[in-house]
Amino acid sequence: MSAGGPRDRGATITVVGSANLDVVVPVTRHPRLGETVIGGDHYRATGGKGANQAVACARLGARTRFVGCVGDDDAGRTLARAMRDDGIDLEHLAVLSAVPSGLALIVVDEVGENTIVVSPGANARLGAQHVVAAAVGTADAVLLQLEVPLGAVVAAAEAARGVVVLNPAPATALPPGLLHRTDVVVPNRGELALLAGADAEPESVDEVVDLARTLEGPRQIVVTLGSAGAVAIGAGYVEHVPARRVDAIDATGAGDAFCGALTVALTEGADLQTATRWATIAASLAVERRGAQPSLPTRQQLETVAGSGAAGISEDPT
Repeated sequence: MSAGGPRDRGATITVVGSANLDVVVPVTRHPRLGETVIGGDHYRATGGKGANQAVACARLGARTRFVGCVGDDDAGRTLARAMRDDGIDLEHLAVLSAVPSGLALIVVDEVGENTIVVSPGANARLGAQHVVAAAVGTADAVLLQLEVPLGAVVAAAEAARGVVVLNPAPATALPPGLLHRTDVVVPNRGELALLAGADAEPESVDEVVDLARTLEGPRQIVVTLGSAGAVAIGAGYVEHVPARRVDAIDATGAGDAFCGALTVALTEGADLQTATRWATIAASLAVERRGAQPSLPTRQQLETVAGSGAAGISEDPT
């Protein structure tokens, strides 16, 4: 373990977000508009950006709560069971009658690139009333995304007393003030461009940094760059973390693995650069396996690749 590595493995993370049942179809290539492409055998997996990020946190050893909504249906029961099996606190998971659970239709090509259509279902009913202070205000970190109504996201950010991490995905315009209530924002290039009001995505790392510095509100920014890794930007520093080279199978869930690992590392006392290095490794492990939640690494898997203390995260707090 590195001498300055974080020691707190008892922090609590609350994730407010979506839960979807994923239906995944592998294809040799993505269809053009109006075209039908014959795919391989489909499979189902538990997913949703919120649930994925909660599972990512739990598998890395964090005490994790999930705030969200599912339908009173087979899909909802499957989603809840999967999170419960990973040790996630579901006291604040609302089960809604006469509403279907969220569904994601995912097409993945031979190099692991995907396109996704989401039917939100119960996720669209998550409101500020579901975001109770007991679940959010007592957490050491609150992890948010945008697959649920913005009212719930804003309510969670306002109720938070710990670190607020926002993954602004899917990309959408944000209400005034949300970024000012965010400590760390984690966009990709496209999401960064939308947040900054740019006409095009930044291409080089320098362009990413320049655009990120125009954002008002968050003190720290981590921009994910896909196969190029990620760049951590804070007051007085910039660090580009290259991606680990892998044979990508399925990119679904890689960003969620990144956000979960980043948040866990921050709650354990890592600085943003260290947390970004750890998160980049977590994302690289996720793309080596199929599915969203099935691909999310455990702490042991992550530390095996990172090396003991390599990312500044302690393997044993004692």
